This record gives sequence, structure tokens and C-alpha cells, in this order.
Amino acid sequence: MGEDRRRGPDHEAFFGRRKGKPLRPGEGRLLAEELPRRALDLDHLPADLRALFPRPVREARLEIGFGSGEHLIAAALREPDVGFIGAEPFVNGIAKCLARLVADKIDTVRIWPDDVRLLLNRLPAASLARVYLYYPDPWPKRRHWKRRFVVDDNLKRLARVLRAGGAFRFATDWADYAAWTLSHARRAPDFRWQATRAADWLEPWPDWVRTRYEAKALKEGRVPSYLTFIRL
Repeated sequence: MGEDRRRGPDHEAFFGRRKGKPLRPGEGRLLAEELPRRALDLDHLPADLRALFPRPVREARLEIGFGSGEHLIAAALREPDVGFIGAEPFVNGIAKCLARLVADKIDTVRIWPDDVRLLLNRLPAASLARVYLYYPDPWPKRRHWKRRFVVDDNLKRLARVLRAGGAFRFATDWADYAAWTLSHARRAPDFRWQATRAADWLEPWPDWVRTRYEAKALKEGRVPSYLTFIRL
């Protein structure tokens, strides 16, 4: 594809560091032994993503930037008939998520441990029922805004891989990023904002899992926004 796997197809990473604290021995072992069994191979993606999983699932969904996997794990446990793909470049988060997947014997989660744009460029068209993007890096400084994930090109990527009627869910505790996302998504021809009243963007989804990050945001006085966009 001619893409630089170190920096992504647009040569500007929308995420920060790849690794934090040194991994514990058990975490290193999980990455060495478990990740290869769960990681996606872009050169061998099936036309129907449900074939990625060892048992029948009714649909496939993607979470972009799953952190340590709090939402991803909860969703997989709640809906065992759904196949999940989790994209996360941060090694420490991947290790924590793998530990939970193994402990809870979850076999319906596959991992993409790199820039999600590389994955989005290779996924089959209309292959996903839902995409989650929860609390992405807001890149608050103006000179860094180009590194935000929600930009026109990435919305085109999401529109291509989401099936008609599929949903793109977005949550942030930065009011500026919420406004930015609304502006970009509402001008995108393939998406419709699912809102019927003014308070909709303040109310989380019925199946929402409050993460440690959101609890911290609330404690610090930041008000989360929850936005849903439907693929037309």
C-alpha cells in the first residue's frame, strides 16, 4: 500500500507515545505469546469480518483507542454474540487488555496494535456495524489540531467501512473537541447526527461503561459529551 507503518498513511500520528512504564514480566509474556494469536493480519482479512472469530457472531464492531480495554472488555462480556476489533498502539494498554481477555476467557476480540488508519484502509467496505471512539487525545493546542482523529479524511474512512445504518459513537470531555467533531461530522455527506433534543449529547448510551478516565474528568469538573452519527 506504500504506507509508512511507523507514522500512518497520512504521515502525522494522531496518538502520542507508544510505550510507558517498563512492562512487568507477565505483561511481556502476554505480548509475546498471546498477541500474535489475536492480532490481525492486514494481508489476510476475510471479506466477512465475522470469519475472524472462532465461533459465530452476528456482526463486527471496532473500538479505536481502547486504552486498557475497560469498555472493550465490558462490551465483549455483555454481548458474546458480537465480534470486536480493538485498535490501540499503546503497548502498556494492550498488555492490560490481553490480561483481562485471558482471565475472562474472551475469544471474540481481535487486536490491531498500530495506527488504526492502516486498518481502516484495508477493511472490507461496509463490514462494520459500529465504531467507537471514546476519549481520544483532544490535542488541545491549536498547532496540534491537525493531529485529532476526527478530520474529513478519517470520516471518509469510517463511512467506507460502516454499513448503512451503522453507528459511529464518540465521547469526549473537551467541549472544544465535541464542537469540532459535530462540525466535521455534520458536514460529512455520509453521516447524520442522531439527536432529537438538546440534552441528547449530555446523556450517555444505555450500555455505557464509565471508565476511570471519565471519573477523573467528572471529578475535575469537565462535562462529557456523547455523540452518535448514523451512516446513511
